[in-house]
Amino acid sequence: MPEMPRPADLPTASEVLTAAVPRQLVHRAAVAETLLTGWHALGADQFAVSAQWPRAHQLHVTSDRTAYEPLLVTETVRQSGALLAHAAYEVPLGQRFVLQELRVTTRPEQLRVGPLPAEPALTVKVFDVRRRAGRPTAFRYDADVTIGGTHVAGGHIAVSWTSESVYRRLRGGRTADSVTALPPPPGLPPGEVARTVPADVVLAPPARPGRWQLRVDTAHPVFFDHPLDHVPGMLLLEAARQAAHALGGARCVPVSFHASFARYAELDLPTWIEAERGPDDQVQVLGIQGDSAVFECRVGTVAG
Repeated sequence: MPEMPRPADLPTASEVLTAAVPRQLVHRAAVAETLLTGWHALGADQFAVSAQWPRAHQLHVTSDRTAYEPLLVTETVRQSGALLAHAAYEVPLGQRFVLQELRVTTRPEQLRVGPLPAEPALTVKVFDVRRRAGRPTAFRYDADVTIGGTHVAGGHIAVSWTSESVYRRLRGGRTADSVTALPPPPGLPPGEVARTVPADVVLAPPARPGRWQLRVDTAHPVFFDHPLDHVPGMLLLEAARQAAHALGGARCVPVSFHASFARYAELDLPTWIEAERGPDDQVQVLGIQGDSAVFECRVGTVAG
């Protein structure tokens, strides 16, 4: 039988008890994918957000369970904006959020997995709040991420939101029920993109050097935590991460992302990921559908 906790191991009334915030506030269906544990205001448009990172995760912890991935930081920063929009700025649940720009820079030497789940603290500053009829419709925010008082990452996001009815008009009636994703083609060998499970590979073998078709698996439990009518931004960022690994090899370690999103990537059209090396160990990534770009991302890397 498993050992029951001793009374001395249980929290006392003077200790802080923590739990995840309601998953709906961070636009997640699974409690296991809800990273935030609380928030409070520090001043006008400035907030403290708390989180907890698991010591193991299908995508966001390295396969040897020694380090947190930069995209875990990215998801934490993204969830912070959604939480504050709803909880601090009274954006109604059910509004559709549109990610426009994202910048995250991490310090990989500070992202080691320890003997307990990490508990990052975020200081979030919101600015450029846009309003219509007195209600907020968009904002930008900066996030400083620390663990135990040590700076581990910084982030910036620009996001807007709209009502369900307006979103449906923008989407031309497309819904998760009415759109069928293309069958995902076979993937690259997992080791080429620093993955261990074939189902987590999001790039097909290259059509030509530096060009891959995006594999969209709507059954993936992290990228498609809930049904969507488009390719999610985190899947596009993972494609940029994997493209950087495919170009740079096993010793290439992505540490930063600077992405902009031009339009929705549709599920029923092929998405092509193109990447080339840039200056200063950067990889420039472009996502293309048809003749136009859906997103672009500059990935900063270091040698592992």
